Amino acid sequence: MKTKFTLSLLSAAVLVGCMTTHNTPEQQQIAYNSINAEQLASHIKVLASDEFGGRAPSSEGEKLTLEYLTKQFQALGYQPGNGDSFLQEVPLVSLEADPNMVLSIGGKDYQYKKDMVMGSSRISEQQSIANSELVFVGYGVNAPEYNWNDYEGIDVTGKTVVMLVNDPGFATKDPALFTGDAMTYYGRWTYKFEEASRQGAAGAIIIHETAPASYPWSVVENSWSGEQFGFQKENNNMDRVTVEGWVTTDVASELFQRAGLDFETAKAQAAKGAYHVDMGDLTASVSVKNTIKKSISYNFIATLPGSEKPDEHVIYSAHWDHLGTDKNRTGDQIYNGAHDNATGTGGMIEVAEAFALLPTAPKRSVTFLAVTAEEQGLLGSKFYAADPVIAADKTVANINMDSLNILGKVKDISVVGIGKSELDDLLTQAAIEQNRTVSGDPKPSSGGYYRSDHFAFANMGVPAMYAGGGTIAFDEQTESYRKKMSLVVRGCYHQPCDRYRDEWDLSGAVQDLQLFYKVGLTITEQENWPKWYDNSEFQRK
Repeated sequence: MKTKFTLSLLSAAVLVGCMTTHNTPEQQQIAYNSINAEQLASHIKVLASDEFGGRAPSSEGEKLTLEYLTKQFQALGYQPGNGDSFLQEVPLVSLEADPNMVLSIGGKDYQYKKDMVMGSSRISEQQSIANSELVFVGYGVNAPEYNWNDYEGIDVTGKTVVMLVNDPGFATKDPALFTGDAMTYYGRWTYKFEEASRQGAAGAIIIHETAPASYPWSVVENSWSGEQFGFQKENNNMDRVTVEGWVTTDVASELFQRAGLDFETAKAQAAKGAYHVDMGDLTASVSVKNTIKKSISYNFIATLPGSEKPDEHVIYSAHWDHLGTDKNRTGDQIYNGAHDNATGTGGMIEVAEAFALLPTAPKRSVTFLAVTAEEQGLLGSKFYAADPVIAADKTVANINMDSLNILGKVKDISVVGIGKSELDDLLTQAAIEQNRTVSGDPKPSSGGYYRSDHFAFANMGVPAMYAGGGTIAFDEQTESYRKKMSLVVRGCYHQPCDRYRDEWDLSGAVQDLQLFYKVGLTITEQENWPKWYDNSEFQRK
């Protein structure tokens, strides 16, 4: 259910505090109006062109993307954000599993992509499990704060754990269980593999279901096959489970039946409380052969120095990368990533231009960070958070842009993870000036707040906002367009059909970019730093 966020006028007044600016309202409006659909479209077309090849990390497409960003920001008068460089090195390693593999369970073979997608995060040419006992561990969660531990009372050393995606709150819709329908980080696939590794498991298998995963099996096929990127680590990720991956719902149902269990009954039991059960005498065997390539990818960072407090920064972020090119694919081989995330990267340039047009720079610095390898598990932003160019105690706030609105103007704006920080107040204030309302998270069950690059800033303790789009069309004509275009782009997430289309209506993206600009401008000028709400799991460290 959509919820409305109500602005606290007192809170907003305190936030804005003794805000003054060296730029007149007219000058600010000129900058605001400079954000336009024509320029945004031109950036998207370039970044999502076939020439850029899907912008995979450490590819020719990365080189072209970084050159384009450097050219744009230099033309706007921005300074290199990392000393004398616009780039921050991110050492990566790519592991590409040989698709000629089978997952054998109890004497039956399951096929790559059709039934399962398996791999290994260990930086090793070959990793295998042989006759590893299967154990179902419910949601695979160990969460002391929720008094929940699916691993309690069981030793999974050397075994292969089988887990459900998402967390128990999604299954029950009980607001008292985890956070109800809103996914927590415990529901993310990344966490589940991490926890299985901490528990000493040899293998980890997640059962794919479209609704709790929030994407179809085709996303698993395309996103977790081919080159998979990780960090270059001294231990070569040997603390990770030996093999990890996904199976389809149909395969899971069959495995439970073969184990003398009922899948639906086991799911229901797993949602009631911490749960695990041995899967009979079923064992798993699979061998993963990796092609290993070490490389350097880059985060891009550019800064407009503040006029009074240049050491304090408001950081806008977006990921420049996508899935690249799959030469083994029949037909269209390029994952152009127009919506995800050429829109956000192009939008970042538009917001940067608005700030550059101000006759006097804002009091605080404005920094734009385009990160690499988001599609590989938020690697670029994770690396930045571990080795920040700008320290957390000098980072005032983060505004993230990922997959902007391509469906025309709306009367509201959705906030992913609404209710976490005072940034919501500032966004509401700016939205009122557009005669828009702020609505709740459009799909809390997908765990969107933990799935894009702002999450790294939140973990640093920096208030971070991820917003955009909405559900209430501006008028009947826009509503008709939204219905038609939604059908056109349906199913294009992480697919080759995510390409630029001339019929896109980017007026809604412009609305949102203008809001992001206004919120950032307010933060650069006001006296107080925005804070997390007391009930947020994130706080300044």
